Amino acid sequence: MIPYGRQSLDQADIDAVVEVLQSDWLTQGPTIERFEQAMAERCQADYAVAVCNATAALHIACLAAGLGPGDRLWTTPNTFLASANCGRYCGAEVDFVDIDPLTWNLDALALEAKLDQAEQDGKLPKVLVAVAFSGQSCDMRKIAELAERYNFTLIEDASHAVGASYAGRPVGCGEFAAMTVFSFHPVKIITSAEGGMVLTNRRELAERLQRLRSHGMTRDSQQMTEPSHGPWYYQQIELGFNYRITDLQAALGLSQLSKLDEFIERRRELAARYNSLLTYLPLTLPSPQPEADSAWHLYVVRLQTERVSLSHRQVFEGLRAAGVGVNLHYIPVHLQPYYRDLGFAEGDFPEAERYYAEAISLPLFPLLSDQQQDYVVEQLRRLTE
Repeated sequence: MIPYGRQSLDQADIDAVVEVLQSDWLTQGPTIERFEQAMAERCQADYAVAVCNATAALHIACLAAGLGPGDRLWTTPNTFLASANCGRYCGAEVDFVDIDPLTWNLDALALEAKLDQAEQDGKLPKVLVAVAFSGQSCDMRKIAELAERYNFTLIEDASHAVGASYAGRPVGCGEFAAMTVFSFHPVKIITSAEGGMVLTNRRELAERLQRLRSHGMTRDSQQMTEPSHGPWYYQQIELGFNYRITDLQAALGLSQLSKLDEFIERRRELAARYNSLLTYLPLTLPSPQPEADSAWHLYVVRLQTERVSLSHRQVFEGLRAAGVGVNLHYIPVHLQPYYRDLGFAEGDFPEAERYYAEAISLPLFPLLSDQQQDYVVEQLRRLTE
């Protein structure tokens, strides 16, 4: 089975982890800070806070933005559950903005119209999570303008977009978003086995993120309510969590970061090959978002179902039966039972629902060979022509 995605590990990655295993620090050690500094430098950001996974990163980013009960978080329905669930963890209401029919990202024009109506209704969001679907940023320039106009905090969920750029700068630089979240899950661009990170240029946000990932504790005397009792002393000044990453994970992530350019180059080569090889099939191929240079975490096609004799499911299952491990990103979040129980229903976000009825994620990862990719294309041609 050719998987839709997988990690690319080499001996240097293994050696980096073994070195930490043989050191004095398995967690809360210096490798974590080195990983954070390296990511911040790579992304041209002032601060980076590493945590155990991207879901935790989204959670504490929302808390750092002040999201709580009575507030609202908006995001796209075409995303993984965590982009919405992070709002629910904070006790906030969650709503969605439909997707652009071309880029399949959150539609900035639909967002503007929804914000205008929400302002009239007195129901503006406090946080917007803009997801860089498949590795390509949304129209962040327009969304940032709306964030300033309507006074909400913009968080970019760039779990797919490590190594991507927007408007000529790295995703994560903080030019448009107050905070940017990355994922280091094994199928992502680089991996730390599990892991996530929040990048920001605001010191007060970084300090709060650091506290929230570790029980709300601080050893900084400037943050304490009374003078320190001694070198052992710390204070819990708010309710936080144990969201810490380990030095083992950070070592792997740091080693992987050294190969990021190589990984991105191969992903872009494979995406360009798909664009060429699939041109004449009854498929809708990915469209570029202006100013965005994708990291190509995913390569998604949409079946032009009126031109294909088999159903969407039959094509999907036919590919799986042929040893092509396709996937589907994503089931619209608002159609999940949990969110249906909150009042959402079919028809609420028709573009995302149309997308779901047609989308298939094809294999894309650096170790995918040209021959394997040719096989994927041939099987797709067999099932759609």
